[in-house]
Amino acid sequence: MRNIKLTIEYDGKRYLGWQRLGDSEKTIQGKIESVIAQMTGEKIEIIGSGRTDAGTHARGQVANFKTNSEMARGEMLSFFNRYLPGDIVVKKVEEMPERFHARYNVKGKQYSYYVWNNPIPTAFERYHSFYVPDKLDMDKMNAACEKLLGKHDFIGFSALKKTKKSTTRTIERISIEREGSMLHFTFIGDGFLHKMVRILMGTILEIGSGKLSLDVIDEVLENKVRKDAGETAPAQGLCSNSAFCLAS
Repeated sequence: MRNIKLTIEYDGKRYLGWQRLGDSEKTIQGKIESVIAQMTGEKIEIIGSGRTDAGTHARGQVANFKTNSEMARGEMLSFFNRYLPGDIVVKKVEEMPERFHARYNVKGKQYSYYVWNNPIPTAFERYHSFYVPDKLDMDKMNAACEKLLGKHDFIGFSALKKTKKSTTRTIERISIEREGSMLHFTFIGDGFLHKMVRILMGTILEIGSGKLSLDVIDEVLENKVRKDAGETAPAQGLCSNSAFCLAS
């Protein structure tokens, strides 16, 4: 049996997120599995490196599936991109060792978040960025990013209630770049909890606009209380860039 790794790009605007929901094809996973069934004649479940929320985009989502199909990788790539809708693209098809698992072999993830920061909104970027007309203090936001670096229990910056699994994560880098009116935030870490990047973004933006003080970062990391952090930034500004996987 072959183990096939996919690298996938998608615009999540029309979808309910990555994870298949019953028989609904309004998910990225559902759409791809439907095409795999056409391609191989097999009913196959694909494994994603992570689950994106409704409306969230991806430039480098990693997934894998196992198949008995003998179709060449180049033919698979052509088949996917012929039959998938135009807002889902398979960028790469690779043959992997039997033990490779898209979720368990992930050693790190990178996310981008885009903010349109101008009193005048944008027509073209409205589905791929969060519109923030307020003046933002870059120094305060950079200071907030610095406080979030390192290894912490981030449950207060997540949508999780109670869990037996570890909620400790390590953030290696958060950067902010401005190109005209667009702010591009990059998050790199060993993993992120449910809605963690969006809650961190909401908190950083409220610090930048003066609605929250810089001290809120330390308070939430210590007290682990979600309601003390900022609002959850909307999904359309978030893009999963890549997952860094070990080979097997």
